[in-house]
Amino acid sequence: MGLPEERGRSGSGSRGQEEAGAGGRARSWPPPPEVSRSAHVPSLQRYRELHRRSVEEPREFWGDIAKEFYWKTPCPGPFLRYNFDVTKGKIFIEWMKGASTNICYNVLDRNVHEKKLGDKVAFYWEGNEPGETTQITYHELLVQVCQFSNVLRKQGIQKGDRVAIYMPMIPELVVAMLACARIGALHSIVFAGFSSESLCERILDSSCSLLITTDAFYRGEKLVNLKELADEALQKCQEKGFPVRCCIVVKHLGRAELGMGDSPSQSPPIKRSCPDVQGKLKEKSKRVQPQISWNQGIDLWWHELMQEAGDECEPEWCDAEDPLFILYTSGSTGKPKGVVHTVGGYMLYVATTFKYVFDFHAEDVFWCTADIGWITGHSYVTYGPLANGATSVLFEGIPTYPDVNRLWSTVDKYKVTKFYTAPTAIRLLMKFGDEPVTKHSRASLQVLGTVGEPINPEAWLWYHQVVGAQRCPIVDTFWQTETGGHMLTPLPGATPMKPGSATFPFFGVAPAILNESGEELEGEAEGYLVFKQPWPGIMRTVYGNHERFETTYFKKFPGYYVTGDGCRRDQDGYYWITGRIDDMLNVSVREKIGPIATPDYIQNAPGLPKTRSGKIMRRVLRKIAQNDHDLGDTSTVADPSVISHLFSHRCLTIQ
Repeated sequence: MGLPEERGRSGSGSRGQEEAGAGGRARSWPPPPEVSRSAHVPSLQRYRELHRRSVEEPREFWGDIAKEFYWKTPCPGPFLRYNFDVTKGKIFIEWMKGASTNICYNVLDRNVHEKKLGDKVAFYWEGNEPGETTQITYHELLVQVCQFSNVLRKQGIQKGDRVAIYMPMIPELVVAMLACARIGALHSIVFAGFSSESLCERILDSSCSLLITTDAFYRGEKLVNLKELADEALQKCQEKGFPVRCCIVVKHLGRAELGMGDSPSQSPPIKRSCPDVQGKLKEKSKRVQPQISWNQGIDLWWHELMQEAGDECEPEWCDAEDPLFILYTSGSTGKPKGVVHTVGGYMLYVATTFKYVFDFHAEDVFWCTADIGWITGHSYVTYGPLANGATSVLFEGIPTYPDVNRLWSTVDKYKVTKFYTAPTAIRLLMKFGDEPVTKHSRASLQVLGTVGEPINPEAWLWYHQVVGAQRCPIVDTFWQTETGGHMLTPLPGATPMKPGSATFPFFGVAPAILNESGEELEGEAEGYLVFKQPWPGIMRTVYGNHERFETTYFKKFPGYYVTGDGCRRDQDGYYWITGRIDDMLNVSVREKIGPIATPDYIQNAPGLPKTRSGKIMRRVLRKIAQNDHDLGDTSTVADPSVISHLFSHRCLTIQ
């Protein structure tokens, strides 16, 4: 897969970085040594030309890229149709409507049969304990996905059905989501750190007919009895009049009891221990195994179903605009939004962003540390890497367990070349100093990435100087659950960097900055970040509530997709995300803001209760203001300590 008019191009590696203070003009950053590898990415000048074409001629640009994928039937009509203006009718986006394909076929069958990658490792699985490891090839993954697809079909799952998945970062999670995609069912993955109430809410909202979960797992030292939480969620569903008919359970902690050896056709291999950690693992094995409750007639063991399943399964051919998955993002009202992504456009966008943003090459080992329960894991653990035939690390653990060396020892262990993590993790590890990083080689690293929130310049510099040894380009990516893939990002070796800036728009992305009146601002400007036209990976609706989709993203400024983020564009054209718009408080004099609109009380606070994506949980703030400790489900709060602080330092008010 190559860019239009750019295929076959090769060039040098990193061309250097730029550094600037907040909003200042970039000053030269000492260029890192040349990396001995060809670069897919174009030069900066060529990038600007290609970007202009991708915005002005999106149908032709993405049409060329679509030729690199398999389509059972071609697009019979317009390649792109859309309406972004609520004043002109219903909001809709259609890319390649009428064309048929299957994303599982494109990321597995084609890699195995056409590209001859069957023996290539798709995932190195790194368990919670450093000695718990396995690997799975593309051929083995295809076999397991076909088997589980047959399992789902035998359980009555059909195209269009919704399947809830509530699992830790184990290979079966990838198998389950790809099996859903293979048969045209929608997967709805719920982060395994969420509560039973969160799981129940998501099952009910999309009427999931089947749940896939795990017996239990360890997250660092903490035991999580996931089956117990799943049982609680299903009981809540039953009480609310929606009984789920089937729950498939992976025996993860009890894997060794199965005596299944290393047969990948039945289940990922039993965890194998490295000799130097045998003693430690023996000690860990003394941990109490949780008692797993069993609901006859509902619960079924994954391994038993897989033993009976055939290893061939014809894919369900889906329209490009058929839904692929639902992923819930926490709404400020307390009711999560079911973001819907579709088969064709999402496939094109995550495959293309993965290849060019990370300058992917066949020999790379890619590691995105995100959980698949988040959009980052969907796009850049599963679908994007597999669409490119990449080898990835699938990580069950946490950065600080069993010690703060974990990430860097894992980089050396698998010779990771491209590393993608969150600023939160970088800031956490910064606290422990340079030595845990520099004691490891990290010589394999070529590109570093950040995701999840804007990275502060101090963390960016530490990441570049210490982790990357001043030789790895950093791609600081801005995007959202709703966008499907990267929106504002550098291209490694092509775009000069400024620490903390999301840099430039990706191909097909047309950003604008608006003032409060909805007027586009030119040159240096600060205001609302919006996008003027669709890209293939944009969400299509909120599941079961299209009106909410239109109101949330299109009503404030008709004709634009509204991100909800503030943004500043500097004199060099670089974009700087300033935070969620609802973080901002207008400050003015009484002549402009009358008594009715002024706060009754002002309370200083170190932070606000936010989701991991940075959205303020307004319902929690209302509860705090009312001194009401019945907060409901707060499992999506990024930092629960903020809530405790706000209650303990709450202003004395007149009730």
